[in-house]
Formats: sequence, C-alpha cells, structure tokens
Amino acid sequence: MDTSIEHDVDLAPLSTLGVAARAAHFCAADSAASIREALAWADSNRHPVLIVGGCSNIVFASDYAGLVLKPSIAGREKVGETPAHHLVRVGAGENWHETVAWTLAQGWPGLENLALIPGNVGAAPVQNIGAYGLELTDCFDSLEAIDRDTGETRTLTRADCRFGYRDSIFKHPAGSRLIVLSVTFALPKRWSAHAGYRDVSEELAARSVTSPSPQDIFDAVVAVRQRKLPDPAVLGNVGSFFKNPIVSAAAHAQLQGLHPALVSYPQADGRFKLAAGWLIDQAGWKGRALGRARVHPNQALVLTNTGGASGSEILALAQAIQADVRQRFGVVLEPEPIIIGPALPT
Repeated sequence: MDTSIEHDVDLAPLSTLGVAARAAHFCAADSAASIREALAWADSNRHPVLIVGGCSNIVFASDYAGLVLKPSIAGREKVGETPAHHLVRVGAGENWHETVAWTLAQGWPGLENLALIPGNVGAAPVQNIGAYGLELTDCFDSLEAIDRDTGETRTLTRADCRFGYRDSIFKHPAGSRLIVLSVTFALPKRWSAHAGYRDVSEELAARSVTSPSPQDIFDAVVAVRQRKLPDPAVLGNVGSFFKNPIVSAAAHAQLQGLHPALVSYPQADGRFKLAAGWLIDQAGWKGRALGRARVHPNQALVLTNTGGASGSEILALAQAIQADVRQRFGVVLEPEPIIIGPALPT
C-alpha cells in the first residue's frame, strides 16, 4: 500500500484556487477497496485524513499534516428506471460538467442548469450544489458511501442526506465520517425547462429561443457562466466564495426600506434570500484587491488568486468584505468553500 501513497505533495496544482500548500501524504484511490486500504494506513500511522474531490471548493490556508485522500472512482451508467425517472449512477471521481454533458448526450436531461460547475461528482452532494434555479437535491435518488468508522458501504436516500441550502449531512458530525463512492441521479422522463432565472432567460431571449430544449438551457448556462465567472485554469478561484444569506421577512422589509434596490428572492418558508454579490458590490468591493487576492470585476462573489496569493491573503480579503457588508447592511456573509486552516469569523 505504501507505493500508492505519495509524500510531501504540492497541493497547488490540484486546487482550482492554486494557493501554495503541501500535504504530508496524498493518495488518489480508484476503488472502494483502495479507499479502505488508505484509511487503514492512515489509522495505523495515526494520521488525520482529509477527503477531497476536484479541490474546487476548498481553500488551503495552511499545509495539511495528515493524509489527503482523493476518491477517484470512475464509471457512468443507467442502472434502472421508475415510471417517472431514469436512474443513472456516476462514480465519485467523474468530472461534474462532463457528466452533465454526457447525460444530455444519452437523452437523459435534468442536470443542464448545473453545467460548468467545477469539481467532481462525489463532492456535489456534500455541497448540495446549485445554480440557476436548480439544486442537486432536485435530481437526486441516492448515493453509496463508505463509513470510515466501520468500513461498511452504506446507501443513503435523499432524506438521509438532509440536504439544505449548500448543506448536507456530510458537513455535520452525523455524516462527517462518510466518503461518497457514487451518486445515483433520478432524471425526469417528462422534462420541463427551468428557465426562470433572470440570467438564463435573458440569454435565451438574446438567442431568440422561446421554447428551449435541454441543450438550449445547457448552452445558455455555459454562456452565462463563461461570461461572468473566470476559468479556474486561467485565474485561480473557487467559484462563489460566499453563500447568499437568508433573512426573515421582517429583516428583509427593513433592509428594503433602507436600500430600495436590494436584490432578493422570496423563499417558500416566507424568508428571503439576498444576493450576496449585490451586497458586496454595494459595499464597494467589486474589482478591488488586497495584495494578490482580488474580487473579480465581473462577479463580486468570486475571489481570485491573481498570481502567487497565499491562502491567508484570500482569507484576509474575505474577512475585510465580511466586515464591510456587516457594517453597511447588518448581514453576516458565510463562506461557501471549506477552509483548511484558521476559520473565518461569523
């Protein structure tokens, strides 16, 4: 097993943010058996273990002294169907965007609003990824995961995963010991377009598309994301750095009275989701930099590494933004990515 574990590994090329950090030990495991072996090696050597996917939602603000374990399980196949859905199972190590494109090519739409989100499939349920009016939970059937405490493989349903806004059981103690092996999606046989999100509807209108197909939605989402968000291969970033805060109806009314142009979206429970990017822009941070960390000029939610930035520089910029937004609006911005090192205040 020692031959498959690398030592003193540079993590910068593995992370879309590209900040300098090293892992004492690293293993890319392509099967459940190899994951178990890597865990056993770490346990026998008393090393902590960090599970990563495509490292597109993680900020390394320090080196990692233990084992960084990357499940790299491949495979995509239809495994069944119900009267309403195609059931499609995908390995945790598969690229997310390529998987979305593949499902469309097979004639199984449903994921197109989530096109071009960076990262791997195994990380998608952890974050309950979402964009342009759709969340992973909307097209989720089940997943298989290894329980690190017992070594057993478990099947988790949607209810088991406890999905919330950019949240799931995997971010809490009850699920922190689970490692995703594969995800099974329930893709609708009767498809309907999710085209109500403003950026998508405007892009479709610009293309003179009035009755969009799944491919039309996919193409529109890709165009919008490419226009607004920097390519991590060109400019290091982890996508949206802050969650859109959700506030009570009373707090929303007060904010709207003070800021009539406030961008917000009503929620089913009566609360309102605020556009974090608008808050950051209004606080004067869009396009600004601290050292080598910069807020992207086209999307205030994205913090970028302009070249050679450390994780600490990224976090310093994030903390400055948090402080200004809190002072101006009384709203606390919570970071979306996982932070390895000192956590941001809340």
